[in-house]
This record gives sequence, structure tokens and C-alpha cells, in this order.
Amino acid sequence: MPGAEGVGDKGEERGMSVRSFCLGLSMSVGLMCQSGSGFANEKPDPQKAEAGEQIYGDYCQTCHGDNLVSNGQTFDLRRLTPAERRRFETSVENGKGQMPPWRGVIDPEQIDKIWHFIMSKRG
Repeated sequence: MPGAEGVGDKGEERGMSVRSFCLGLSMSVGLMCQSGSGFANEKPDPQKAEAGEQIYGDYCQTCHGDNLVSNGQTFDLRRLTPAERRRFETSVENGKGQMPPWRGVIDPEQIDKIWHFIMSKRG
């Protein structure tokens, strides 16, 4: 029955395609999870930290304090851990609580430099 073989072949091709898709999706999700946790092992870059200190002084210092020492009314940025980088970026871009959103004011590269400054001051 040539017709039956044709249907079976298409089914097998489709099955292979679905398997390939699922495998690709699994790998993508794994890489996303791995890259998200990869920040936990990231060491502060001294050049970025130096540039970040200036940006921090321009935008963050008023509320978060000189040299990251908060007056107690705002979040103490020294408490951030390397694993909280995404949380930090989201808070800076979208705001949180009394903190206004900085999206469009501070660009991702500047946020990265501020992050390196903060991480360089963490004990």
C-alpha cells in the first residue's frame, strides 16, 4: 500500500521535526538558565566599576548614599548578591516602590557599569 507508506513517512518526518524542535527548545532553555546563573560567578571589572562610580554619583547617590552607604530609607545596594543582577537591572529599568523607572535615562551599558561598581564594593 503505497499510500500507507507515504502517510507513515510523513508522520515519521513530522515526528523527527517535533523531536528536533523539542531538543532545540530544551537546549535553549538550558542555555538561558545557565547564562542567568552565570552572573553569580562574574567578577567586577575594575574599569567598568570606575566608570560606574561616576554614573552612580550622577543618578543614584542622592537616594542610595555616598559610596553606597544608604541613610536607611532606601535599599542598601551593598546587600545585593551577584545572583541578583537581573533583579537589579529590572528594578533600575522599571522602578520599584518609591524608586522611579530609569529606562530611557540610563542605558543598559551604564546599568552594567553601575552593577560592576556595586559589586566592587561588596566586601
